[in-house]
Amino acid sequence: MTGSISAIGAGLVAIGAGLGIGKLAASAMEGIARQPEATPKIQVNMLIAAALIEGVALFGAVICFMSK
Repeated sequence: MTGSISAIGAGLVAIGAGLGIGKLAASAMEGIARQPEATPKIQVNMLIAAALIEGVALFGAVICFMSK
């Protein structure tokens, strides 16, 4: 039973990370469209935030699989 709960948790982690990165990218594209001269700063901040989201998602998935 705990294996299926871990799989559900890992799936929720993946969905949350996907939604977070999607919202991040959408906001970055909107910011770049409004101020094209700020593109390099926006891209750097977007990539750093995406890496942090992926890191949190990875830790969440590892915790889900370790609880088996």
